[in-house]
Amino acid sequence: MADSKIKAEEYWAEKGGVRLFLFRKCLPHSASAQAPVLFLVHGSSLSARTGFDLDVPGKPGYSMMDWFARRGFDVWTMDHENYGRSSRTRSNSDIASGADDLAAALPIVMENSGATRLHLFGSSSGALRAGLFANRHPDRVASLSLDAFVWTGEGSPTLEKRRDNLDAFRKEPTRDVDRAFFHSIFNRDKVGLVEDGVADAFADSELQYGTTMPTGTYLDMCANLPVVDPTELTCPVLLLRGEHDGIATEEDVTAFFLKLVTSDKQLVVLPGQAHVGTLGVNRLRLFSVLLEFLNRPVRIDQAS
Repeated sequence: MADSKIKAEEYWAEKGGVRLFLFRKCLPHSASAQAPVLFLVHGSSLSARTGFDLDVPGKPGYSMMDWFARRGFDVWTMDHENYGRSSRTRSNSDIASGADDLAAALPIVMENSGATRLHLFGSSSGALRAGLFANRHPDRVASLSLDAFVWTGEGSPTLEKRRDNLDAFRKEPTRDVDRAFFHSIFNRDKVGLVEDGVADAFADSELQYGTTMPTGTYLDMCANLPVVDPTELTCPVLLLRGEHDGIATEEDVTAFFLKLVTSDKQLVVLPGQAHVGTLGVNRLRLFSVLLEFLNRPVRIDQAS
């Protein structure tokens, strides 16, 4: 259920003739007070509002956008090319395309929020999109939070199984999805980490846009990793991994963490969570860790 105290607005960005849908939520005073901007980046098999502003009938509290808007953030998200309300093209919407989408959205966000730098949060392939954007535009990123992030993909049982379809991912820009597929997202790692009704609400939200999803991020995650360079990330970085995540292995995430050149970094493992932690039964623990990271006092550097 929508929060009547929160202001919601829609915007559109252009990327070489491709129209990209942007969505914003904040408290009314935040829009005029240059509140910190938190930009949420969605993953491979869902659009923006399904992931971050989901309405689950009879079960309030599933909108990550509302949760952070109530705490003073100016919260933005977008549908990447070939997702949700954004343009449908013949592109496979790979990771590089997603980073281009974020670059196209940036002027709209800056113009309407007054911000010059964004706090980026991405989940799964959204974390890859956000990380690549941060590699390309370090001066525009205030912090980078990567949830369910995969660096090399080594040791991932889900990706190993997904590679059986590599030829199809290479040949076709889309893959078929249905209600059973959306349910499988929540059941493949560990059953019982999502409330009843969430998978159906998720499926209802996505099926209104059709029965296909782009193959580009699947192809990248199966065959083209790594795409994010930890040695080029200089902003504060938060890595979040669910205990039961079958894509983001603890070894892979730790190896990435150790390669980060920034000393302002955190790695947090979240018990009782799987790959889609933002919609899990323990999502408030994820939100709380992210909030603490974003609200830390500014670091003081004293001359030696």
